[in-house]
Amino acid sequence: MLARHGETDDNREPIRVQGFTDTPLNDTGRREAAELAERIAARGDIRSLWSSDLSRARETAEIVSRRCKLGEPWLDARLREANRGAWEGHLFIEIEREDPEGYAAWLRAGPHFRFPQGESLSEQQDRVAAALDDVEATGELPALVVCHGGSIRVMLCLADPRGLDAFHDYAIPNVAVVEL
Repeated sequence: MLARHGETDDNREPIRVQGFTDTPLNDTGRREAAELAERIAARGDIRSLWSSDLSRARETAEIVSRRCKLGEPWLDARLREANRGAWEGHLFIEIEREDPEGYAAWLRAGPHFRFPQGESLSEQQDRVAAALDDVEATGELPALVVCHGGSIRVMLCLADPRGLDAFHDYAIPNVAVVEL
């Protein structure tokens, strides 16, 4: 089971590209994480907790862990959002204006899309899938994996016949929970 982290200031309009940038949760994000923790506690069946090592996911996982008494989350950098390279720290509206061709390619997504000076969606998909394979190999299931919207999207695309061309068809709001 995958969950997206809570809100950061960069998730608010106008949205700023985060990627590997280590952006912390804001107060709304901490409240959202507490709500996620209640939903997970109500399930009562989670045996292990994993998280991206970026603080927005890690703090969300820690809030869930405290409520559900799961111990410290296992951190795995492979669960990070895509390395969005030269776009990190820029507003999407700036990118659309300053790099319209690159922005249009982003909206098409697909297996060959690569962030300028960053990674491709295929590379992100491969690394997240490898991390999830390792989570499954522990046998400590069901597990909750707290990560990022793009990381969840690339995993949903694995089961979609359109593959990574479907990337933008999935809306993953903050603290959404997705079962694979």
